[in-house]
Amino acid sequence: MSDVATASTAYQAILSLINKTEPRVGAAIAQELGDQRESLKLIASENYASLTTLLTMGTWMSDKYAEGTVGHRFYAGCRNVDTVEAVAAEHARELFGADYAYAQPHSGIDANLVAYWSILSHKIETPALDKVGVRNVNDLSNEDWAKLRAELGNQRLMGMSLDAGGHLTHGFRNNISGKMFDQRSYGTDPKTGLLDYDALAKQAREFKPLIIVAGYSAYPRRVNFAKMREIADGVGAVLMVDMAHFAGLVAGKAFTGEENPVPYADVVTTTTHKSLRGPRGGLVLAKEEYAEDVDRGCPMVLGGPLAQVMAAKAIALAEARQESFRTYAAQVCANAKALAEGLMSRGVKLVTGGTDNHICLLNVSKSFGITGRQAESALLESGIVTNRNSIPRDPNGAWYTSGIRIGTPALTSRGCDEDDMDRVAELIVEALKATEPTTTSNGNPSRAKYKMADGVAERVRDGAAELMSANPLYPGLEL
Repeated sequence: MSDVATASTAYQAILSLINKTEPRVGAAIAQELGDQRESLKLIASENYASLTTLLTMGTWMSDKYAEGTVGHRFYAGCRNVDTVEAVAAEHARELFGADYAYAQPHSGIDANLVAYWSILSHKIETPALDKVGVRNVNDLSNEDWAKLRAELGNQRLMGMSLDAGGHLTHGFRNNISGKMFDQRSYGTDPKTGLLDYDALAKQAREFKPLIIVAGYSAYPRRVNFAKMREIADGVGAVLMVDMAHFAGLVAGKAFTGEENPVPYADVVTTTTHKSLRGPRGGLVLAKEEYAEDVDRGCPMVLGGPLAQVMAAKAIALAEARQESFRTYAAQVCANAKALAEGLMSRGVKLVTGGTDNHICLLNVSKSFGITGRQAESALLESGIVTNRNSIPRDPNGAWYTSGIRIGTPALTSRGCDEDDMDRVAELIVEALKATEPTTTSNGNPSRAKYKMADGVAERVRDGAAELMSANPLYPGLEL
């Protein structure tokens, strides 16, 4: 029996068991596979994990508590958890060429919180403890503890602004990261939409942050991390890189040299899904000097690690070390470029005028006269799954937005190539050209409601399904 046939039998058995207990959940799981098979998944932060990775998460590893680290747990009976965590960390170190890897974070936000507090521990807490001659915060007097708490809460951070393409965990005020630090955002050039390293350096010299965060969630270009390192060194800052979106392109050697953050950053965080194509979860990579601090992620930030997800991370990271993953990463970039060219040739305005990573950011307000929310809804109705996203200095704000963010990791996993991407661009444009705002009760254009020309959504949805049938998801898997 082939591996796919074996997996198919396993999933049929799993769903049969689920349906006996709660058939609504079983039906939703089966329907989700059907929905994903038929639609164009263009959300840049989503992908398709392998069947092996997915099956790994559904095991009795889920039943263990394992606070602590490998060989140093607060619960007995964790030898097998030790094995899977050590294997996951080993694959991460080897894959990315990192000194140290920490596989416990449950998500990218958790990974960033571990990173922030590890840096604060290393740079602020440890020197304060050394100064008064104690080893643990519990040994501080109440007066010294109050001083340390005040110092920990009075540090500065710089990260890319949300509308320029940064992530909410890079200091956005509504997020805990913006409440932890005295924070300033850096943006992009108003004319080009590109990072202005000279302006960033000037801002860093004026603000003097403890931490500079590089990385993005909606910036369609590569970053020069050698320049970011130089800027950080110029003000004595720690360089932290959030590579959650492009970790797969680093792992697959599509990003090398100065575009690979690992040799340049003190601490690197990532998710394990997105372009890395693993389970939903996080990782922290660090220079050796930060290893001991990162290792205290639990109890510093985290509770018990999810052993079943760490096992799935180990599987996905092992898959990413195969030569086929390099081919995949290169194709992700080639597909994004083809998608961008297909859109621009049809008159769509892209932020920065194109892409050289996996992301395209469409200015739908300028291109079609609609908001990002209207575009997102119209495309979903047409069988194309995207997400609305702010563009730099967005006049429509972060809820309605003027942009749509799309990415190529998921469709590349299904085997799509550059010709397919041109067809995807054609379908997107067909749907959005047929979309217009409805009017509100006072006669103004709505920013949420829309209408489409008759028959267009159905025609585009059929086109999307046809394209996906030629690039099947989990071929051979039957439920």
